[in-house]
Amino acid sequence: LNAYQLTVVTTLLPLASLGESIGFRRVFLYGFGLFALASAGAALAAGSFEALLGFRILQGLGASAVMSLTGGLIRHTYPARQLGEAIGINALVVAISGASAPTLAAAILAVAPWPALFGVTVVPALVGMLIGARTLPRVPGTGRPFDAVSALLNIVTFGLFFLGLDLVLHAPLPAALLLAGGIGAGVVLVQRQLAQPAPLLPLDLLRMRVIATAVAASVSAFSAWYAAYISMPFLLQAEGYSQVATGLVMTPWPVGMAISAPLAGRLSDRVPTAILCMVGMAALAVGLGVVALVPMGGQPLLLGAMMFLCGAGFGCFSTPNNRTMLGSAPKSRSGSAGGMQATAGIGFALLAGLLSLSRRRLS
Repeated sequence: LNAYQLTVVTTLLPLASLGESIGFRRVFLYGFGLFALASAGAALAAGSFEALLGFRILQGLGASAVMSLTGGLIRHTYPARQLGEAIGINALVVAISGASAPTLAAAILAVAPWPALFGVTVVPALVGMLIGARTLPRVPGTGRPFDAVSALLNIVTFGLFFLGLDLVLHAPLPAALLLAGGIGAGVVLVQRQLAQPAPLLPLDLLRMRVIATAVAASVSAFSAWYAAYISMPFLLQAEGYSQVATGLVMTPWPVGMAISAPLAGRLSDRVPTAILCMVGMAALAVGLGVVALVPMGGQPLLLGAMMFLCGAGFGCFSTPNNRTMLGSAPKSRSGSAGGMQATAGIGFALLAGLLSLSRRRLS
């Protein structure tokens, strides 16, 4: 799991830059194809942990190519007046997938061993690749040389930082060395990027106040979302909820997102982003506040209602905020804007330290 997530996080910006250089469509489709091949390999690697680890890294690389360029392709597919609606549709698909995936996985595991979880993704990936080959816009690349040195520095920066963060409570000295190495590589990366007109690390976009604010808000919102959403099942089961009951109580969260995200997307084309984002974050804060203050045992209906409120609040925030990030960037930099939008969600990695701290306290 860590190999997959680290690969995604460390390669989002380099692959977004590569897409701008040689074309979004090509990198996106190659990513889909790589994900399909790696999924097949992971399904067949049940007898070797090392092979499984390698295929998970390749899966992460393929997924990163898709994730990093989705925003840019949306920007080049829909007219500006419908950008919010388009991002809302994308958020709806993500929410429905997130709500259905655990149920589908449980059904698969009821009749097949765990390698089937990788095998079943091969066909959808190939179908997506074929659909994309016929329908995706042919956005010409800039022809700008790909900065492989900066890409490597980006991978080292994020990789060492998050590995260090994961170890900080269990192996403090190695964690400190990893964090120092990540920060050092990050300083070198920033210095290298400052003089470039279209940097891999999108410093030119972060100089725009509206984009910088949207990125900071996104990191904060994703941190709150992941910290609550990932921790909640453990807390509910500690309170005596069964696995089935826990799933039922948690389901209203993605349902709320599925309802609010496309609605907020349509509204964001007409209503100021700040208003929608404030309403969304207020709803998320209220929902999390009630869950934190009210004893969870024996309150499934109240908890389900608060989960719905949290999901609806996050959907109301994320779509307008993402629209601001994508819509405020020059169209020629929409690939990097999309990669930055995806990378802004790495606030979830802060959760690793929080969960480690919780486990240490419980032990």
